[in-house]
Amino acid sequence: MTTETILSFEEAMEKYEPVLGFEVHVELNTKTKMFSSAPNVFGDEPNTNVNEVCLGLPGVLPVVNRQAVESSILIGLALNCKIAPHSTFARKQYFYPDTPKNFQTSQYDDPICYDGWIDIELEDGTVFHVEIERAHMEEDAGKLTHMGGSTGRIQGADFSLVDYNRSGVPLVEIVTKTIEGAGSRAPELAKAYVAAIREIVKNLGVSEAKMEHGNVRCDANVSLRPHGQEKLGTRTETKNVNSLRAVENAVKFEIQRHAAVLDSGTPITQETRHWHEDTKSTTSGRPKSDADDYRYFPEPDLVPIVTSAAWVEELRATLPEPPAERRKRLQADWGYSDLEFRDVVNAALLDEIEETIAAGATAAAARKWWMGEIARRAKLADVDPAALGVTPAVVVEIEKLIATGAINDKLARKVLDGVLEGEGTPTEVVAKRGLAVVSDDGALQTAIDEALAAQPDVAEKIRGGKIQAVGAIVGGVMKVTRGQADAARVRELILETLGVEG
Repeated sequence: MTTETILSFEEAMEKYEPVLGFEVHVELNTKTKMFSSAPNVFGDEPNTNVNEVCLGLPGVLPVVNRQAVESSILIGLALNCKIAPHSTFARKQYFYPDTPKNFQTSQYDDPICYDGWIDIELEDGTVFHVEIERAHMEEDAGKLTHMGGSTGRIQGADFSLVDYNRSGVPLVEIVTKTIEGAGSRAPELAKAYVAAIREIVKNLGVSEAKMEHGNVRCDANVSLRPHGQEKLGTRTETKNVNSLRAVENAVKFEIQRHAAVLDSGTPITQETRHWHEDTKSTTSGRPKSDADDYRYFPEPDLVPIVTSAAWVEELRATLPEPPAERRKRLQADWGYSDLEFRDVVNAALLDEIEETIAAGATAAAARKWWMGEIARRAKLADVDPAALGVTPAVVVEIEKLIATGAINDKLARKVLDGVLEGEGTPTEVVAKRGLAVVSDDGALQTAIDEALAAQPDVAEKIRGGKIQAVGAIVGGVMKVTRGQADAARVRELILETLGVEG
């Protein structure tokens, strides 16, 4: 648990101006790794997608993945970057167990994409112009799993296990220039920026963009300076934040923590920080290294990447519909109001709703489920809705069960419970839990007779012409049948039983 002292966000904003910077790492969905023929597949058994190149064995030579280069150029073009006609790789020297070569092959002073920009729209329509310093190619490191201890982190662990499946996976690192002027909207801007990058790379088809799988990860840089001061404050870098909500919360916490440290008269330590989702706080990592500490030098085993104008224009011609234009088209196609559509975008559920509609749901039904019940459960679980575990196919199947009368809306929520608890498909959950709507007239009539006998005064009101009172009897029937009665048929049978026309 953190023992950090923090100020309230409001007090921090009164005293200081936040300055931001983001480094977003995007894993590319190539079939093979950046510099080897090893498979690029998520979720396989540890250390099965490796070969001698990604393990850094003596005498091996890397070969650049052409698809990764083209994906990198596409990202640069989508971010309005200039594409370098000539770019090179460099060795970033550091020792860590998840880096078997003891260096990372990256790009340093000669990136493939540079000087770009992106406009980020916040919930109320405010637009922030964010400048991109560079988008460069590199390879991912392996993954350490820390065993023992109570946090799953290296502090307090008994030992660590290393999985090199991720080692060598192609990455594009997108680095912003310094972002000033966000003020109290800095956390909101952080979330919106990462959401926009995620939307762009998914739209391009160059990444699965699943933050829960680590396909998109953000290093969030935060510094504070007193209002009116031009000199930038000392920054910290919260590493590998992998959800939109976490990015927002991490930036907000660091602003509050920085403010408390500065108020105490203590200088900020330039360091990396670790985000803890359970406590919504950060803890110290290691002193932040500057570029000189990595002893970059040109990679001697790789030739420069030469991008001709013809090649760049050929790739530019394949760019899909820009996200802003796509949003306008989807809103028109779906018939959502401006507020409804903005809520969908701000919840980062545009892709999920589009996929659900493509799978067969109506636009209204897709929005109802993702923005309603699924979003509610995700909030309770403190995860993003897309990470809850509900697929578009599940939503479509539940909607079909409702449309055919097999279940009603109330039962549908119980079906979703079963799906999330791993009991199978919606249809299988209905069968296992006995959730099908009771539509047999005989069974319904028995329940109706019991409800009428229990509420004779209500029955007389209905006979007397107060048809709206039938709702009380319907409610009694639904209680007896545990919500599984066909409400419309129940109403019909009640009126028939009482000899009243509805």
